[in-house]
Amino acid sequence: MNHFPEAWGRPRDDVYGAYNPSYLQTSGPKTHTSSPAVTGTSVIGVKFNGGVALATDNLASYGSLARFTDVKRLRVFGENAIVGFGGDVSDMQYIDRLLESIDIRENYSSHGNMLNAKNLHTYLSKVFYKRRSEFNPLWNHVLVAGYDGDGQPFLSSADLLGTTFSAPHLATGFGAHLAVPILRRLFPDEKPLEEVSKEQAIDALKQCLKVLFYRDARSLDKYSIAVITKDGIDLKENEQIESQSWAFAERVKGYGAQTK
Repeated sequence: MNHFPEAWGRPRDDVYGAYNPSYLQTSGPKTHTSSPAVTGTSVIGVKFNGGVALATDNLASYGSLARFTDVKRLRVFGENAIVGFGGDVSDMQYIDRLLESIDIRENYSSHGNMLNAKNLHTYLSKVFYKRRSEFNPLWNHVLVAGYDGDGQPFLSSADLLGTTFSAPHLATGFGAHLAVPILRRLFPDEKPLEEVSKEQAIDALKQCLKVLFYRDARSLDKYSIAVITKDGIDLKENEQIESQSWAFAERVKGYGAQTK
């Protein structure tokens, strides 16, 4: 081996010949990711009187294989904002590094980090739209929770096309089909936000996570939940769905030999 530091780990040219990188060159088209490989599923968010609650499970699936069971998909930004990621895990890690660099730059500025959740959501939507316009999208659907510039609870989504949407309760992935109807039943539009307590929001998220565990094959009974209030962020990343059991299957009748 060559003993010069800049060539450590490379075979000696005088013995094996010079390295030829020509095989890496191609005349084919530039390619981008056309489908995600390792993905996380639903993110669920609910506004309540004085804050926002956000929850995800801790599973990352490799295709249809429940491969990684300890992937945290809630990321804290600053003192009053959290981003929940659904979709591709590698793109989630890229966005996480991007937000970390912004957070460091903001904190080293003269005025300190003054970005609120609404600013963060606007920035992420522009990032998604830019990548989509380059035909190299970030395969994620995120929820941003926290406070806006007026100190009001903020909850909004952004997807890989840069499309944004805001509502008192939101969900991504399969949760958009299973969790949102539950949240609409618990918190109808005619019910003002002032009547929704923190305990009600947390209980609703746990109920949605339990339904997703039973009905979504890409979900898990271990989850992370964050509650954002004026007092700060309470993040718990190793929670377990209580009393989860398949015992109810014994009472399902009418299939196979079991007819009564």
